[in-house]
Amino acid sequence: MDSCSLEIANWRNHQETLKYQFDAFYGERSTQQDIYAGSVQPILRHLLEGQNASVLAYGPTGAGKTHTMLGSPEQPGVIPRALMDLLQLTREEGAEGRPWALSVTMSYLEIYQEKVLDLLDPASGDLVIREDCRGNILIPGLTQKPITSFADFERHFLPASRNRTVGATRLNQRSSRSHAVLLVKVDQRERLAPFRQREGKLYLIDLAGSEDNRRTGNKGLRLKESGAINTSLFVLGKVVDALNQGLPRVPYRDSKLTRLLQDSLGGSAHSILIANIAPERCFYLDTVSALNFAARSKEVINRPFTNESLQPHVLGPVKLSQKELLGPPEAKRARGPEEEEIGSPEPMAAPASASQKLSPLQKLSSMDPAMLERLLSLDRLLASQGSQGAPLLSTPKRERMVLMKTVEEKDLEIERLKTKQKELEAKMLAQKAEEKENHCPTMLRPLSHRTVTVAKPLKKAVVMPLQLIQEQAASPNAEIHILKNKGRKRKVKVAGGLGYTWSLELESLDALEPEEKAEDCWELQISPELLAHGRQKILDLLNEGSARDLRSLQRIGPKKAQLIVGWRELHGPFSQVEDLERVEGITGKQMESFLKANILGLAAGQRCGPS
Repeated sequence: MDSCSLEIANWRNHQETLKYQFDAFYGERSTQQDIYAGSVQPILRHLLEGQNASVLAYGPTGAGKTHTMLGSPEQPGVIPRALMDLLQLTREEGAEGRPWALSVTMSYLEIYQEKVLDLLDPASGDLVIREDCRGNILIPGLTQKPITSFADFERHFLPASRNRTVGATRLNQRSSRSHAVLLVKVDQRERLAPFRQREGKLYLIDLAGSEDNRRTGNKGLRLKESGAINTSLFVLGKVVDALNQGLPRVPYRDSKLTRLLQDSLGGSAHSILIANIAPERCFYLDTVSALNFAARSKEVINRPFTNESLQPHVLGPVKLSQKELLGPPEAKRARGPEEEEIGSPEPMAAPASASQKLSPLQKLSSMDPAMLERLLSLDRLLASQGSQGAPLLSTPKRERMVLMKTVEEKDLEIERLKTKQKELEAKMLAQKAEEKENHCPTMLRPLSHRTVTVAKPLKKAVVMPLQLIQEQAASPNAEIHILKNKGRKRKVKVAGGLGYTWSLELESLDALEPEEKAEDCWELQISPELLAHGRQKILDLLNEGSARDLRSLQRIGPKKAQLIVGWRELHGPFSQVEDLERVEGITGKQMESFLKANILGLAAGQRCGPS
């Protein structure tokens, strides 16, 4: 209808028409220059601002997508025209005296049956698509060729174009069987401070056309290629619909094509979609499908931004030495005497500035390059005259930064160690004061603080129930039967785990006879009165106790308790403890261990374990 509107008959109702509104409509009489100048050329300026741009050719097979992108020698298409203008822009903007230095590189790939193939290096095989920490899509291992003129571009692009997969169908003798993507990257570096860096990418994409296999007559490999092409285009439509509906998940990863175009579809690129349609009546349904996809894509909103970063300015090519590759401790050991002097916190300065506290490292870290060049010239002049200037003037900036970082790390490490030492000293003083206040001569020292050596005298322990000692001490005619003192003794109280307390007397073996020293280190001794008292208690329990009471004795389980009760019912009460040997199932050896395990605890009135 005009330059922006299109009207087509509605195949569902012939009384109605379908109307579409686009940014531009190019009819049969439009030329390649009209399409390029009207829609593609205006977005090239965004590349010099560090932004991304993409141009996609979409439509059914045989509609002229490849002709639109490549053209012919007489009528060049979008790709050669865009490269010619872009290289001209970079030459003008990167000329001497301009603030930015520009460089251009190109990469060329195709997506064939869900495989990413490098057309500049066909032997590289299937490549993977990755995403960096900033969300930028990239392909590791993809060949990049630097170009400075259009002749350089042709030298790389024309042989690579012959590597693209094409095939003959009923509709086209050279039908594209893959999606071709030309990536042109523009890098910009600022020549003066603050030395910013920008990167702009231009995607020029020739999509393979959707195919109706009934018309193309595809069979075998061509049928398989057609299925892969239609699947990727179907996912492309799903991505556009998800973006228009604002769905939380956009299926970029369902296809290699949509994954690669993630920046161009709903991302950060200025995107141009060129929808090619065929005027023949037999392509009516394909035309409607392409127009509907273009109308839905027009509603997608992209948010371009500038890819800019700050880069430290390097005065010259600096190679990292082995000392810089090492860590701070290793680098310090690897330095020579001259470098130790340079890396000190307060390096030697010129005599005129000896009173200043700032080091030359800190002065030169943010100095203007022109001023720094003058200082370098002055340093060389002083060196030629034999004067001792500041040794850091001729040090490259990267090495100065490494030295400054090393000095800061060492200072922080020293401060941390000093603080830790003070904390440990305060903790030790507090611990000593607490031990001095709580020190008691009747308490055993912790086992971890003892140092056992062979040269120490052996100890003998005399163990007696504390409760019995207290009862005997309270009676008027009390007589405690214990071993006589032989040397020094220490009496300590030990709380048992079963609620009873024992009194231990540790005596030195220095005064004992040599034959007594040869005995075991520890010995348990009981007075005859305590032994008799314990035997009587065991005998009373054997004669009067039930099976449950008998199980409270050590070495007596349920089976032996039943045997004792049965023997007592048949033969009467026990006359002495040794009568247990007459019970069937209890041997003399078991009887001896039974007495050792029970007599001491029962003499004290408490149950005692074998220890």
